[in-house]
Amino acid sequence: MSDVRIRAATEADWSRIWPFFAATVRAGETYAFPMDLTAETGRPWWFASPPGCTVVAEADGVVLGSATMGPNRPGHGDHIGTASFMVAPAARGRGVGRLLAEHVVAWHREQGYRGVQFNAVVETNTAAVALWQSLGFEIVGTVPGAFRSPQHGYVGLHVMFLPL
Repeated sequence: MSDVRIRAATEADWSRIWPFFAATVRAGETYAFPMDLTAETGRPWWFASPPGCTVVAEADGVVLGSATMGPNRPGHGDHIGTASFMVAPAARGRGVGRLLAEHVVAWHREQGYRGVQFNAVVETNTAAVALWQSLGFEIVGTVPGAFRSPQHGYVGLHVMFLPL
C-alpha cells in the first residue's frame, strides 16, 4: 500500500466520500446512523470539528477510504479519543482500513490522548473486530442486542479500548 497517501480531508473530498459513506450506511450492518441521510445531512455526521479531524486515504487521485477522529467525550473525558472508519467497497481487502487505523492510533498518540475507545463496534463486523484486536484493542464490554442488523437481527455492540 505504498502508493496510498493519508491526508486531511477537505470540503471538496466530501463528494468522493459520500458514495461509499452512503452505501455503508444504507447497508445497515456497521453503523447506527440514520438511514435517511442525504449528502447534505450526512456530512456533519462524518466531518469532525477541531480538535478532531477527518482524513482520507487516497491513491492516484481516488479516495479509497476515510476516518474521522477526536475526543470521545467533551470536558473531563476529552483525554480519551475515538474514531470511525469507512473504506470504499472497491478498496476493501487491500489494507486501506489497517493504514487508516494505524494513522488514527498514531494521531491520538501525537495529540497526547491516553487511549482510544470505540463505543459501538458491531459484533458481527468480524473483520473490524479482528483488525482492532490485531492493533492491541481489547473488548471491554458488549451491550447485548444493541444493534439491529438487517442480516443478523439483534446483535451486540462491543466497546473496545486501546491504552496509549
